[in-house]
Amino acid sequence: MHILIAALHRPTKPTGVCRHAANLARCLADTDKISKVTLVLGLWQKDYFETSFSLESDKVSLVSVDIKNMSITRNLWFLWDLPKLAKQLHADLVHLAFPLPFIRQLFPCPVVATIHDLYPYEYPENFGYPNVLFNQLFLEQCINNSDGLSCVSQYTVERLKEYFSQIEQRKKLSVIYNYVDFSHVTSQAPKSTNTRLPFLLAVAQHRKNKNLDILIKSYHLLLKTNQIKDSTQLIIIGSTGPETENIHNQIQALSLQDRILLMTSIDDRELRWLYENCQLLVVPSSTEGFCLPLAEALYLSCRVVCSNIPIFREIGNNNCNYFELQGDTTRNLANAITDSLSEPYSNQIIPEQRFCKLNTAHQYLNFYAKILEF
Repeated sequence: MHILIAALHRPTKPTGVCRHAANLARCLADTDKISKVTLVLGLWQKDYFETSFSLESDKVSLVSVDIKNMSITRNLWFLWDLPKLAKQLHADLVHLAFPLPFIRQLFPCPVVATIHDLYPYEYPENFGYPNVLFNQLFLEQCINNSDGLSCVSQYTVERLKEYFSQIEQRKKLSVIYNYVDFSHVTSQAPKSTNTRLPFLLAVAQHRKNKNLDILIKSYHLLLKTNQIKDSTQLIIIGSTGPETENIHNQIQALSLQDRILLMTSIDDRELRWLYENCQLLVVPSSTEGFCLPLAEALYLSCRVVCSNIPIFREIGNNNCNYFELQGDTTRNLANAITDSLSEPYSNQIIPEQRFCKLNTAHQYLNFYAKILEF
């Protein structure tokens, strides 16, 4: 079976969607039933897919598309050129790594899509106006036109049902968690010479729902009240976004320029080192679809402090220290960090089978089989 994964996306540096596409290609290539996986990228993505992700399998091929990295150009390419490419490459199934606009009748094979979250409805400020209206339109169009939908968590399925009535009766749905596997990755310190020990870590895009402003305020409070060592650094890994300017302004206003390190592009080896050497990972989001950094940190037995929201309870179970987003959130998070740092830590979290690579691959194969039956 030949699976074509559409991962052509705006970011010029790795994001969660890119990592999802690369992981999907890897786990499918490891199965006997998949003969070929084609990853379709923008030309601007080719370098970081080759260097940041381990895609050594002979079954995986990268096809980079040379178009302008503009919204209208990308969307027109999805509508008219993606189906032509699927036909040209004789794909048996097209898997959209994220919701995008397409015309089902133009494809020679079934089309499925991964639904990561419902941000266009839950957090319109992540996109701004009028952009969010197009994001909502494209999400709705993708959901209605797809032959099947794979959701990254049970929480995402429940949110999908809220916004799209009777979706279960209309579409084939499956919950397939993102998998985590660092077994092939050798830990390596980041190239940045500004990294120092000890440090707190956050891995998040600069978006409103990530609540990085709360983290920065809590970090400032911890330093001011001497609840963490004065030498403790805060490292935030994540691509720029709508909140980038606000984050920079906040850091400057609190005079934390020499204490907070913002990094936008690292490879898997550096990411592993950061998880393994941080004092803890902080995830203060108000909503998520899955949160791969949380699962990755637990895989590597990292301490985690996160907000007490349903998706984190689903992913983290009892392996995390939770704080409330109600009341004085800054102090709530600061207290959770100090409590976590003061607790004995076994460093022996057993990776869950839910996030196992082989398990995820089999779930996708079963999902594809149901789609191809029709």
